[in-house]
Amino acid sequence: MTYHFSKISGQTCGAENAQFDTAVRALATHRFGLLPALQHAIAIAPDFCAAHALKAFSLLLLARAELNEEARSAAELAVASARYARLGPELALIEALDLVCNGRFRQAADRLEAQLWDDPCNFLLFKLAHALRFMAGDDAGMLAASDLAVRRWSSKHSYFGYVLGCHSFALEEAGEYEQAELVAKQALTLAPDDAWGLHALCHVYEMQGRAAEGFAFIESTRPVWTQCNNFRFHIAWHQALYCIERGETSRALELYDKEIFPVPSDDFRDIANAVSFLWRLRLLGIDAEDRWTPLKSIAHKRAAETTLMFASLHHILTMAATEAHESARAALDRWQRVCDEGDTEQAYAARHVALAIGQAIIGAGGPTSHFPGLAEQLPLLGGSAAQRDVFVQTLASLARDAGDVVTLSALLKNRSSRRTDDLFIRMACAKSPCVRREETP
Repeated sequence: MTYHFSKISGQTCGAENAQFDTAVRALATHRFGLLPALQHAIAIAPDFCAAHALKAFSLLLLARAELNEEARSAAELAVASARYARLGPELALIEALDLVCNGRFRQAADRLEAQLWDDPCNFLLFKLAHALRFMAGDDAGMLAASDLAVRRWSSKHSYFGYVLGCHSFALEEAGEYEQAELVAKQALTLAPDDAWGLHALCHVYEMQGRAAEGFAFIESTRPVWTQCNNFRFHIAWHQALYCIERGETSRALELYDKEIFPVPSDDFRDIANAVSFLWRLRLLGIDAEDRWTPLKSIAHKRAAETTLMFASLHHILTMAATEAHESARAALDRWQRVCDEGDTEQAYAARHVALAIGQAIIGAGGPTSHFPGLAEQLPLLGGSAAQRDVFVQTLASLARDAGDVVTLSALLKNRSSRRTDDLFIRMACAKSPCVRREETP
């Protein structure tokens, strides 16, 4: 039988591989076309193991419960097709896929990266592992893997720029901002359409308080990121945060309406952008008018899901903002059952951080003294430090409102260890004069 895995593994054979390469390129650039290309590849070669596996991965990473059946079907086809494949990278994909199906993202990344010792320049395995560690909040693992890849790859490899983009993001999440900026710029030199590297630089500008520079950078790279899939909404989200920091609320809201949440969507990434943006404005006392309305119905539909606690917590924020307290409590009851019964990564995240934060958001969390400990556990939710900051801001605001100066000071000090003085810290200190600015360097 024909061996299918495309030039990503160093071999090319047939039209099906060209379609597979198109899919991997879409994965690398965060552009449209991944699933259609995989469907074309499978139509040409129904026994294309890697194509079935990548389809399953792409569905599972959307974290939508209703897609699980389709994802499992694709995974079963990948297993059935494995007898026609070179069992190496394909076996790694299949075994990692099984781990993802069972809620074990970090172990799945481990399995993919183990295969990289035999196939060090296999971009697909590297990128999938990077995505899994990002969703699992494994910053240390993400950095270790990208550091190794950069040292093992040749700069002449066509995907090296995208590997650098991943490395830049891992460096940024580790707080290595200067190095992250250098690597991101190198990535964009080699791969100008590297949206993930561009995104890493957006994070650096935010953490260093370079709002004007960040806004201008995003504006200058519009030809790149506006070609992305819904990742373009997230880049616009970064630009709107720069506007908030600069006091340009009207401009930020204009970006929200036109580029962050232009049409209703229940993709968790779009929801995270929209909800965290509006909630940040709420914490600053800025009226978002009726923009919560389309998010409310989505929250009622999705909040009780436990596929990804990061996503579900954003729905709880929506319920709090729209005063749907009874529905929020019902969702948290569902989370509690997962905490009691589950042994997946998401159950662990719910048990150690998500449930407690959800309870705090709806006013059922009791004393605020445990908030600093919760903030330390936030990486369990996955996502980036910038995305998780909405929960840090929420905990700090709740502590301030409760008059718990000790907890507020601890939260602000911890937050300031990762980022420069910003609008939220200035306002928190102004509203709580007992918190000295020197305590939040």
